[in-house]
Amino acid sequence: MKRLLLNRALLLVLFMVPAGCQRAAADRPAAQLAAKVNGTEISVYQVRTAGGAVATAAASPSGVAQALEKVIDRELLVQKALAAKLERDPQVQQSIENARRQVLAQAYLERAAALSAAAGSTRDEVRAFYAENPALFAERRIYRLRELTVSAPLELLDVLRAEAAKARDLDELAVWLRNRGATYSADSVTQPAEQLPLSFLPRLASMKPGEIAVFATPLGASVIQLAQAEDAPLSESQAAPLIEQFLAGRRRLETAAAEVKRLREVATIEYLGEFKRGN
Repeated sequence: MKRLLLNRALLLVLFMVPAGCQRAAADRPAAQLAAKVNGTEISVYQVRTAGGAVATAAASPSGVAQALEKVIDRELLVQKALAAKLERDPQVQQSIENARRQVLAQAYLERAAALSAAAGSTRDEVRAFYAENPALFAERRIYRLRELTVSAPLELLDVLRAEAAKARDLDELAVWLRNRGATYSADSVTQPAEQLPLSFLPRLASMKPGEIAVFATPLGASVIQLAQAEDAPLSESQAAPLIEQFLAGRRRLETAAAEVKRLREVATIEYLGEFKRGN
């Protein structure tokens, strides 16, 4: 119970506004303030940053208002946490420090990645990615699928594939799974190619309506029956913004991984105690 209380307190204290930022209303234009809670100012900036995507400048007025109410609720709880001196608890202090270091590490990586992404993608890179992924662009399709998401050990995948090859439809395969006590869930979805796992696309592109395929997943398998596929190609010019966005994201990840690798190579790291490693 105490740990649960501390975890909740941590969430509150993490977002506390430093005392130096709690200025009197006379020091800031009223337009920059969204509310006051027991005399403590809530700025528009706090609402927009705390609300995430819901409270961006482009969000609806109702979304921003909803974000404000959440910030007010948080401020009320923070005030009670401070009154109870929860920020002095050693466990809370350690958790806050861990979170602070995580935020700093993430900020450093984001800044390093932003510098790399600023260069943007070249036309040749965009053209090459377009050509390498026809299932996403030139041969893009919108798929209507029936799916069974199965929790199963890896060694049962071959058995499941063999059974799927004999099944006339997904309902028959669901009965087979149910009779064997397998855990699964059923769903029907309509999704364009880019919203499906990239590894699924080559097989899906070759399937005919009614066919069933089994794909390995981290938790088991995805058994998919194709109901319908509709051609919806994208030209290179239509796909270019999407490709540039993807390439920028991939470049950020690669830059972050390379920077961590570089820092490890020049650092002195010593493992101690139970973590000590042999030569």
